Amino acid sequence: MEKTQITVKPFQQEHISIINKTNEPFSIIGRLIPSFNNGKWTYEEELYEHTSYTKFPDDNLEWDDYINKENKIIFLAFIGDEYIGQIRLIKDWNKFCYIENIAVCKDYRKNGVGKTLFATAEQWAIQMSLRGISLEAQDDNLLACKFYIKQGMELGGVDTLKHVFHPNIDKTLYWYKVFPEYKVPVINR
Repeated sequence: MEKTQITVKPFQQEHISIINKTNEPFSIIGRLIPSFNNGKWTYEEELYEHTSYTKFPDDNLEWDDYINKENKIIFLAFIGDEYIGQIRLIKDWNKFCYIENIAVCKDYRKNGVGKTLFATAEQWAIQMSLRGISLEAQDDNLLACKFYIKQGMELGGVDTLKHVFHPNIDKTLYWYKVFPEYKVPVINR
């Protein structure tokens, strides 16, 4: 793909019919193995011998709830008139911008679309006077976890029961990016 200008627009009524276009299969190449020692999360990567592919079910939400609202929004990425990515945000109770979903069409991955959408989420969060960004990901979605780390997110917690009935997901990982003005000093215990 040649380098072309990515534009980001707020989701509107006319976008409802295309919103799930970005929900395409993605690669499962390994998993992130977290551990908690001395009050700090660390992790290792485990690469699988074979790559597999998975796809989330299409979202079927009350899409009007994301149009012209103060507490939630969807931003769509375009190249020209072609819709290529989305990020769905809510103003969470803990004063974080919670990313409900970020998705990029497979032909446009690794071309800065996700980075552009993440930067848009940060700008929105700052405008909303939020303290940072949070999201959750599954431990077997190693490529997504690596993307979040590149965006400055840090692992803040792990849940072993959230997906207990899903045979392929071992852990849910909670990622956070606290904006610098809200960073709390770490106290050694």
